[in-house]
Amino acid sequence: MRQDGIKKYTWQEIVEWALKHSSYYKKLYQGIFSFEKLSNLPIINQDDFWKANTIHDNRVLTSAAPDGIVFKSGGTTGNPKFSVFSREEWSCMVRLFGEGMSRTGILEGDRVGNLFYVGDLYGSFIFIMRSLEEGPVPVLQFPIGGGTPIEVILKTIQDFKLNVLVGPPTTLLSAAAYYSENRSVYPEIRIQKLLYGGESVYQDQREQLQSVFPGVKISSVGYASVDAGLLGYADADCELDEHKSFSKVVILEILDEDTGEPIHEINQPGKLVATSLMRRLMPIIRYPVGDRAEWKEVYHGENQDRKFRLLGRAEDAARVGPLSVYYEDMRSVMEQADPGVQISGFQFMIYHKDRKDGLVVRIAIQPEEDRSLQVQEKRLEKLKNAWEKILNCFNQERSAYLIAVERNLIHPMEVEWTTLDKMGVNPRTGKLRRILDLRK
Repeated sequence: MRQDGIKKYTWQEIVEWALKHSSYYKKLYQGIFSFEKLSNLPIINQDDFWKANTIHDNRVLTSAAPDGIVFKSGGTTGNPKFSVFSREEWSCMVRLFGEGMSRTGILEGDRVGNLFYVGDLYGSFIFIMRSLEEGPVPVLQFPIGGGTPIEVILKTIQDFKLNVLVGPPTTLLSAAAYYSENRSVYPEIRIQKLLYGGESVYQDQREQLQSVFPGVKISSVGYASVDAGLLGYADADCELDEHKSFSKVVILEILDEDTGEPIHEINQPGKLVATSLMRRLMPIIRYPVGDRAEWKEVYHGENQDRKFRLLGRAEDAARVGPLSVYYEDMRSVMEQADPGVQISGFQFMIYHKDRKDGLVVRIAIQPEEDRSLQVQEKRLEKLKNAWEKILNCFNQERSAYLIAVERNLIHPMEVEWTTLDKMGVNPRTGKLRRILDLRK
């Protein structure tokens, strides 16, 4: 049905359509006899989902795509994810996101510089450009692009008197740092609003931006992803990392990470799962978004744009600055690199220092019984060689991380050798925690 010009369906209609037209969902739902509740349906296994949705294998899609748009994920994974939107779905998506952006404080007549990235099927720049076009607030756009040299970005801001910038936090911070050191070159810059997306802005980063641009308003541009689609918007009531759900077109669930049961209470962390009510070409039904979250409002009904707070990436991927580093990718790299040491397990440790994110790979190995100095020295040399093999293999297979380091967006990857008993575990289940997020 249509609501306010937006085509949407019930979740039952989406499921019925997927069962009828998608061979992936037909197989996934074999043996399920009760479709009375959304929670009766299985959570999508991302590996299986994307294996069934490749360039040459489109079992997820419900038909050939005669028109529309295709995007590729921005993660570091060597197996990129391609998402397909029909023309109508894409049109509805940018319109709704534009409505959400209007609640961030964008005003009529604002002059907006778009610093998101474009190219290689990456969606953020085009998505924000179209959302601003379709949004209810008339603004003047300047499609600068995140890959533009900083001095050119600042010259454009000054020459055209831009007062709003939208872009990834790393790009906004880089521009702010360069401007801070060269204020005399750009005396007429007056930035009033900064809208960020793609990663979080931490308190020290916020303070830096506010010191460079006094009085600036800083807000999330909104919450969406290439795979899951529309997820949330930020308004004046939202604090740091908070959004409200697009209840018109998406059902968000927060699931207990041990039991998989939906969480209804506030302030209870869990894994965020999305079901799109507007996408039929590539149905998204109980899809793990990849983030952890908690509800910040009591539930008052399914039409409520319920507020939630993001708590960082879920265990399948570590979000480090603008990149996603997938756990299974690192496992594959370790096997391929043949480091010459027996690895008992590993986990990611994400930290934030000097206004940048960094990643430490904590690798568990068996303790050495012989504690003599000679043996320990040989062991240290062996571990050094092992890490060099792993890191070289990772950089060859997943070059995006090294490129981000070279651009000074994130810290170089580090290693910490330990034993399995010293690694972080879930205090309730004793299971190894794949990702430890130490950021504040």
